[in-house]
Amino acid sequence: MDTSELLKKVRKIEIKTRGLSQNIFAGQYHSAFKGRGMAFSEVREYQYGDDVRDIDWNVTARFHRPYVKVFEEERELTVMLLVDVSGSLDFGTVRQTKRDMVAEIAATLAFSAIQNNDKIGVVFFSDKIEKYIPPKKGRKHILYIIREMLNFKPESLRTDVGMAVEFLTRVMKRRCTAFLLSDFFDRSPYENQLTICNRKHDVVAIQVYDQRAKEMPDVGLMRIQDAETGHEMIIDTSSKKLRRAHAAYWLRRQAEMREMFSKSKVDHISISTKDDFVKSLMLLFSMRA
Repeated sequence: MDTSELLKKVRKIEIKTRGLSQNIFAGQYHSAFKGRGMAFSEVREYQYGDDVRDIDWNVTARFHRPYVKVFEEERELTVMLLVDVSGSLDFGTVRQTKRDMVAEIAATLAFSAIQNNDKIGVVFFSDKIEKYIPPKKGRKHILYIIREMLNFKPESLRTDVGMAVEFLTRVMKRRCTAFLLSDFFDRSPYENQLTICNRKHDVVAIQVYDQRAKEMPDVGLMRIQDAETGHEMIIDTSSKKLRRAHAAYWLRRQAEMREMFSKSKVDHISISTKDDFVKSLMLLFSMRA
């Protein structure tokens, strides 16, 4: 993609996603993703019903009557986007590729974050950490992230979700909210890494998939290629048996994925490239509010 084309695309995504985050998501994002903890605010005299664990013994000793510490929620978050850039994200048969939709969702979340005065950072991953952008604030930083998402060329085409969440657990010392954006076409197990990561951070999984992964069309003979391994084969899509097996495989994989997220206590949603991701994000936000 040349520079002028890239800038046009960045601007188009900025206008669309910034408008969404301002007009639709501002309140929902604020209530759905709480601050990382409680920060000390002030002391006041003890009142009946206060938790004795909040007593400030130094101040109490000085004034000879009990005082308690008052805490308030820390609103500022650090938000991390874990973005799958493997080969399978380039697939798309309806309105857009999975990679394009992931970029729009990530940009919307990023603009929602800076409206809440949060820092935003990104990890691009395949079966390795392709690029790490440390969290910062500001529109300039977000536009840089969007440019990278649209124009990034990964070194590897394969996927390793477990490695990505393990990296997040290691690199982020303080608690953050992490959005894991992928099609989750990863056959290796990663429940353990995800569970450990979600204990330290607040992980939210967003699956983006193409309708053809769910339903195979009847279009006769078709040459298909695995985007991550390069393996090619010819299949006969007119076969009802094949189409049923394909649909059954999809349902089985989705059930396994949902069970894993449930065990890891990770909130998750699935969005098709033919759908409007706005409704899905609003459902996610309302679910967490």
